[in-house]
Amino acid sequence: MTDRTADALLFFRAWLSAPLRVASVTPSGRALSSLITTEISAETGTVIELGPGTGVFTEALLHRGVSEENLVLVEYGAEFANQLSDRFPAAKTVQMDAAHLRKLPLHTSAPVGAVVSGLPLLSMPLRKVHAILEGAFSHLRHGGAFYQFTYGPKCPIARPLLDRLGLKATHIGWTLANIPPAAVYRISRRKPRTALEGTRRHLLSDGKTDLL
Repeated sequence: MTDRTADALLFFRAWLSAPLRVASVTPSGRALSSLITTEISAETGTVIELGPGTGVFTEALLHRGVSEENLVLVEYGAEFANQLSDRFPAAKTVQMDAAHLRKLPLHTSAPVGAVVSGLPLLSMPLRKVHAILEGAFSHLRHGGAFYQFTYGPKCPIARPLLDRLGLKATHIGWTLANIPPAAVYRISRRKPRTALEGTRRHLLSDGKTDLL
């Protein structure tokens, strides 16, 4: 049995036992792995991966130049966490719920420049998604980004939640080669508004465009 076949069987068994947690019957494909890591390189620094599963995105991060020592793999499922520890011994594998990410102990040599998420956010309660994002951005350096894929037609993080956390979503691209087809979004911090921008917005809302 090849490693890829073994991974597929492990993924399928995990999906049968917890379909809402795993969300797909097969691991993500190479096209999606390439797309979600396209903006990441050795210069990114430490990368936290949420829900690595069998390590498909992890392998793509290594191919992008991220050193294994700069990977922090946060996996809830014991079956996946054990395999990840064996497959990527130099990475830091932590078995925990990503909703508790704020409490994640980090002792890394490089700042966290990216979070790559393989979590099924669409199947999670809003409160849990809020906790995951808040925890992720508590570790991300200034200018760092959170990368999320989805099988849905739009960003899986609702606009009101993005507004509440001061975040914005940018569509990176689609890949039809993945089964099922998927899209990737970059979630990043919004730039703080200046006093002038606030005044302009207030005047526009009052209809006083002649003063702009």
